[in-house]
Amino acid sequence: MKLSRFNIVIFIGFFAILGVIIMQFFLLNQAYSFEKKEVESKIHYALRDVVERIYIDNNSELIVSNQIKKIAHNYYVVNVNDVFENNILEFYLKKEFNRVNLDLDFEYAIYDCGSNNMVYGNYIDADGDTSKKCEDCFTKNHDLIYYFAIRFPTLKQNYFSSLKQYWIYTVVLFIVLIIYVYSVLLMLKQKRYTVLQNDFINNMTHEFKTPLASILIASNYANSQDEIKKSPKLSKYIEIIINQSKKLNQHIEQILSLAKTDSHNIQLNKTKVELSNIVKLIKENILLKYSREITFTLLFPKKYTVLADEFHFYNILYNIVDNAIKYTKGNPDVTMMINDNVKYVTLSISDNGDGVSEKDLPFIFDKFYRVERKDSKEIEGFGIGLAYVKKICQLHNWKISASSTETGLTISIQIPKTDIYE
Repeated sequence: MKLSRFNIVIFIGFFAILGVIIMQFFLLNQAYSFEKKEVESKIHYALRDVVERIYIDNNSELIVSNQIKKIAHNYYVVNVNDVFENNILEFYLKKEFNRVNLDLDFEYAIYDCGSNNMVYGNYIDADGDTSKKCEDCFTKNHDLIYYFAIRFPTLKQNYFSSLKQYWIYTVVLFIVLIIYVYSVLLMLKQKRYTVLQNDFINNMTHEFKTPLASILIASNYANSQDEIKKSPKLSKYIEIIINQSKKLNQHIEQILSLAKTDSHNIQLNKTKVELSNIVKLIKENILLKYSREITFTLLFPKKYTVLADEFHFYNILYNIVDNAIKYTKGNPDVTMMINDNVKYVTLSISDNGDGVSEKDLPFIFDKFYRVERKDSKEIEGFGIGLAYVKKICQLHNWKISASSTETGLTISIQIPKTDIYE
């Protein structure tokens, strides 16, 4: 299967986020191991210091090595090999754990030689809760005589709570991954609908063009017949059929052009185009199309030749001028002017209509967006003319913008100086 650029970007983004999550789990595991070693070291050093303090109190010489033996992850046996008291042991345990900043719940038991049993000492909890005590959790060690055992019931929970920031980052990354996957699914669904829409538009418009061409041929032939010419009423009806058929054909061509640009099948054939010739042709066609009195004002300081696709360049200018006249009440006045600076040549087309409201202005170049007219409740057109204009400008690497005032709408096309020949 051939991968498109869109699919490649999706795969790269997915594997990138997945890689970040894997790295996060790796860092989480490392942080867990580091925290575990650090806590175990604190426990070991604290218990060793407790034994040393007992020997100092007893004025004895510390002759026992390897006093501390880890039985389980949270259970330690400490060989003292010397007599010690319960309350002294608890005092030293609290003091040493506090000194090494070991904030853990713990409980301890001391081996009693007389009863040959482990005597439960106490459960030390910062919150004062002693309901967690487990007296049966301490077992005897037959190789030792003077020893105590210590247990940390909440040790494993402490590991996880100390890494809460890492867990938060991991959860956030999972949420990002879920949002990314959901967004990709929506985009793929939208892309599928777009492809179906373009296929439908192409098929529909091509199906319309065949009968429409037949209608135009038949209408033109009928209009040339003497019987029609002799009847003003029939001639008027035929003329209406021809004009409306041409208008429908123009709409179909616009839809086909926009669908073609959306599918990226359009190929620009850039040549040097004389701007004044294009404007002259547009003026002639506009005056033939409309019976109203139209005023054209051209403010070109000199002749300009533009590197552009002549066919599409004509279309976008014609669309802008046609819209200016179509949506202007009374006698339209269209002004085309050029502002020249160091980097760009800006071609502006202004009209004397009602302009566009502030809420509609940012969207007038969007496909299928239509502006409601102030003098009519009906919204005319398909909303594809200016979308086609913007698409062609983008393909030429030009910038297009719109501004509106009470005196009309101005469409500006910013052309780089690299595309201008003076």
